[in-house]
Amino acid sequence: MPILEDAEARMDNAVDALRREFATVRTGKAVPAILDSVRVPAYGGQMPLNQLATVTAPDPSLLVVHPFDPSLLAAIEKAVLASGLGLNPSNDGSLIRVPVPALTEERRREYARLLHKMAEEGRVSVRHARHAANDEVKARLKDGDIGEDEGMRLRNQVQKLTDDYGKQIDLLLAAKEKEVMAI
Repeated sequence: MPILEDAEARMDNAVDALRREFATVRTGKAVPAILDSVRVPAYGGQMPLNQLATVTAPDPSLLVVHPFDPSLLAAIEKAVLASGLGLNPSNDGSLIRVPVPALTEERRREYARLLHKMAEEGRVSVRHARHAANDEVKARLKDGDIGEDEGMRLRNQVQKLTDDYGKQIDLLLAAKEKEVMAI
């Protein structure tokens, strides 16, 4: 049924978006995805850092940024400083080293709260997909395209999908929270 396929696609997108958001949250170790949110003024606009440079993590407490265009070194360094991530990059003339400091307990709790907020936004997106699917079922019932039993079956399947995606979000949250709280 297209209703279920559409609902599942929307819920999948919500969970994928949540995964991408979770990847930007700092843990105790250096992960290149931390810098995905950094925008650099370059070539007449604001460009994502990952389109202007290669970001690697040679060890758990350091990120190394290799710009494709060496003339952007200063702009990249300023953008990382201004990003609000609490990182202090150092420019050695050909690449930028970004030491990732260990998180304090207070900062870990703050990140855990942020993760819970992100997870709730993901759940809301899943519920919106459920609501849209149920509205479509109601519309088809009203038009007489499907029978009452078929409508009830579809609503039950949509609810089962919603529950399954809610569990996926809970598992993602638990794993990321464990990662953030680990010392």
